[in-house]
Parts: sequence; C-alpha cells; structure tokens
Amino acid sequence: MKQDIHPDYQQVVFMDSATGAKFVAGSTLKPKETVDYEGKTYPLVRVEITSDSHPFYTGKQKFAQADGRIEKFNKKYGMNNK
Repeated sequence: MKQDIHPDYQQVVFMDSATGAKFVAGSTLKPKETVDYEGKTYPLVRVEITSDSHPFYTGKQKFAQADGRIEKFNKKYGMNNK
C-alpha cells in the first residue's frame, strides 16, 4: 500500500437532527464540532435521517400500492380474468 494517499480513519459520532439519537461509527469525515459521548470526546457529524427517524425503520411507512406483479400486468394490458 502506498503511504500518505489514504484519508485518516477515525471514530466519529453521528447525530440524527430530527430525534437527537447518537451512534459511533468509523469515518474519514473531518467535522469541526466535537461532542462528549459515553465518557469520550468524538468529532460530531449531524445527519438529517438515520434508522431512528426513517419511516421504514419506525414502522410509519405507508405503501401507496400493494398490487402484485400479475395484477399490474393485467391492468396495463387490459386483460380480464374470464
């Protein structure tokens, strides 16, 4: 591996802006903010959506159409079940 071509990899805290939930993950981002989390100081990255606020993971997602593949085909090509 070549030296000095890879970004520094470090532990950072990602914070959900909507709910305030925080988690630690590795990243090459270099944020200017820091936060104390579980007794240590980490760089802080604010994100708009995480699994804590995403509708799919919270169970609040709504499905607009629940037709199956066969029903979609029949609608599209005007086939009737006779």
